Amino acid sequence: MKALVLSGGKGTRLRPITHTSAKQLVPVANKPILFYGLESLALAGIREVGIIVGETKNEIQAAVGNGEKWNLNITYIEQEAPLGLAHAVKIAQPFMGDDDFVMYLGDNLLKDGLTDLVAEFQKNRPNAQILLSRVPNPQQFGVAELNGNTVVRLEEKPVSPRSDLALVGVYLFDKNIFKAVNAIKPSARGELEITDAIQYLIDKGYTVHPHIVSGWWKDTGKLEDMLEANRLILETKLPENAGTVDSASRIEGKVVLERNAQVINSSIRGPAIIGENTRIVNSYVGPFTSIYYGCHIENCEIEHSIILENSSIKDIKRLEDSLIGQNVKISKTDKKPAAYRMMLGDSSAVEIA
Repeated sequence: MKALVLSGGKGTRLRPITHTSAKQLVPVANKPILFYGLESLALAGIREVGIIVGETKNEIQAAVGNGEKWNLNITYIEQEAPLGLAHAVKIAQPFMGDDDFVMYLGDNLLKDGLTDLVAEFQKNRPNAQILLSRVPNPQQFGVAELNGNTVVRLEEKPVSPRSDLALVGVYLFDKNIFKAVNAIKPSARGELEITDAIQYLIDKGYTVHPHIVSGWWKDTGKLEDMLEANRLILETKLPENAGTVDSASRIEGKVVLERNAQVINSSIRGPAIIGENTRIVNSYVGPFTSIYYGCHIENCEIEHSIILENSSIKDIKRLEDSLIGQNVKISKTDKKPAAYRMMLGDSSAVEIA
């Protein structure tokens, strides 16, 4: 079995972070989101992986390389434009050949991984197996209607959903999916929809099995989902200290200090992770916070947030529920006249009290 990982999206819902960084490489608990998926594929015994790339191709390639760190063989497949998930399958046909494969959206996280799902597919041998999760807002997803253990209908973002079962960004297919993606037409938004391709299989009498996810699943395309994924991953961490903590500091709960992290006259309350070569000085870092490498935090309170690499935050009373990008500098000044001075990217959101 092979795998197809989709990493070509623009990440518009995470702008301005994704103006300068691929959304699949934004870190959750100090690890790029994409890496969790690649680890799951490797644990499931898959070795040949095709990665769909677009505008952020060079960044994805630089981060992932040839896949050696996961014992994977990576092939990059360039998609000229984001023309839909089924289009990604279509252009991957030469790589897949007649092999079965997992299709995995690179910005998704699954608590229980892929090993059992791959085993289930190989045991039951359906033509397709789709992962589903019960959600409170199914109209925002592709939605499945079931008859027992068979999928009978799929709808993409329906106004009146027939169920609360949303399509999770993981699919398993045999070679018949290529008949479907080559037969369907673009949707009203100009994309080849994977829901249309799977519906084609259903309509033509092929077997499509559902698998309802029992553990958590997160599509990390929005800020609140990114922070929630960060929280869920941090809760699984065990305490670790590869840095230094002075006698005036206090560490409580599950806290990970990566190599050369320094905690000086500060309090860290877990679950939290502090990255390599990051300095925390005269500050409080509260639960569910991930601070990436090379950061400097001084005279601050930070909680339930993600801070990306090489950022500096000084003299800020309290920061929470925030995602701060790379190389950001946030500081307070006592200069007069008092005024806010900002340089913000497109789609920024700032709240000032």
